[in-house]
Amino acid sequence: MFFLGFILLINISCEKDDFCLKNPVTEKLVIEFYDESNTETLKNVKELYVWAEGKNDSIYVNQTINTITIPLNSLTTETVYNFSKEGVINQFTIKYTPEEVYVSRSCGYKIVFNEVTFSSDNTWIKEFTPEETLIILENQDAAHVQIFH
Repeated sequence: MFFLGFILLINISCEKDDFCLKNPVTEKLVIEFYDESNTETLKNVKELYVWAEGKNDSIYVNQTINTITIPLNSLTTETVYNFSKEGVINQFTIKYTPEEVYVSRSCGYKIVFNEVTFSSDNTWIKEFTPEETLIILENQDAAHVQIFH
């Protein structure tokens, strides 16, 4: 009886392993490129290069692509990207309010971006939607911005 009680005490006193099952990674901005004359049709950008202002490394190099995902700098309230299409550079600015959100003890914190606004110098980007959004960039299944070119 003592042995059975000892085993039971050990079983209930053990701590459950705490594994991070959620993805605490800070989300990226999802951008889709559309045809400016047919705004319902995705359109590839040819020879696309994408790099953050002040960085030497490109995120996309000589790609032909219609959807990209780019990270935002969680330590500032603004990230500026350069999008080069066939050698023509367009500067795209994203302003936001970063917020730390607690996920769990094992996962820790992640950053979400609130009050997001976009602006462009419109060299080859003709238009984009939305210009501002109050939504938090948490959904990675849909585009946050549609760019028309």
